[in-house]
Amino acid sequence: MAPKVLQPLVPRVRAGLRRLARRTPAARRVMVVAARELARALDDDVYSSSYFGAGRDPFDRMGLSGYERYDRDTSNANAAAYMLWKHFDVRTTLDVGCATGFVVEALLELGLDAMGTDISQYAIEHPAQGVPPSRLVWGDLSERLPFKSAQFDLVSALETLEHLPPSTVPVALRELRRVTRQYLVCTIPSFGANEHGPGGWFEAKVREEVLDRYRDQIETYDGPVPYEDLYVDERGEPIEGHLTIASFRWWTRQFEAAGFVRCGEVERRIHPDLARFGLTKYWNLYVLRTPDAPVPAPGVRSAAEVADVERRFALDTRTADPEDLRRVAEALGR
Repeated sequence: MAPKVLQPLVPRVRAGLRRLARRTPAARRVMVVAARELARALDDDVYSSSYFGAGRDPFDRMGLSGYERYDRDTSNANAAAYMLWKHFDVRTTLDVGCATGFVVEALLELGLDAMGTDISQYAIEHPAQGVPPSRLVWGDLSERLPFKSAQFDLVSALETLEHLPPSTVPVALRELRRVTRQYLVCTIPSFGANEHGPGGWFEAKVREEVLDRYRDQIETYDGPVPYEDLYVDERGEPIEGHLTIASFRWWTRQFEAAGFVRCGEVERRIHPDLARFGLTKYWNLYVLRTPDAPVPAPGVRSAAEVADVERRFALDTRTADPEDLRRVAEALGR
């Protein structure tokens, strides 16, 4: 969308270019090439249309993304939005790494003032059906997001931070801290012990030929895993673009250095929900708060409200994995 000061000029410039293209074949060819090259310059090589399933078998991940098909159900956006709505009494939210905005769409339906940002120009230009285009904004977490400081009560970064190289993580977390007023919720593929829930593992995170070596040091090794040891796809690239694979301890230290406080008690409240929805094996959870923010209180939503949303989002039809239930019960001492 053009800046407001330029918007009155856009129709006239467009009409003029259209007339020129119709009258002058050479000018038309120049415009076609320029438009194509500009699109390539703005697009992201990794998170372009193919990452979201365009041009490939919808039931074949091909190591490009975690989606068999990319929609609100398979992306677990309903479960993510439900988790944020149920456990946090907030009004404004930002989903960082929002892709096409399925989580934003679900949060809007739940009455929250939700926005999203992503580095993929393709994703921003193809918003979910229920997301007004103004709700998704292009942004690079390794630079500066296009938002004011402390603009959002709650910021989420779900399966996002692992896509950054380790050297960029401190910068990204400081930027998350800048835009967060109260709470940050992240899911990040992690390994090792987790004092607030089920631990993580190395499988599908490091190459199979070095897996045993990493298993032997799981109690002491924090990472991040060197690039050459990362699990790769059939093209030899890190699987699904995962560049930072580290322990719960390592990530916790990074969050603390950026000015966050980890809320283990809130994570313990959320883990049973993740197990019910079959997500324990996929989502390694971190709940953080800013130093001045209170610990989120339990019971934010009534039982009737919770039941209604679970029904609307078809979460009451999800089947729990017995192994997820066992791991959560064991981790929480239940």
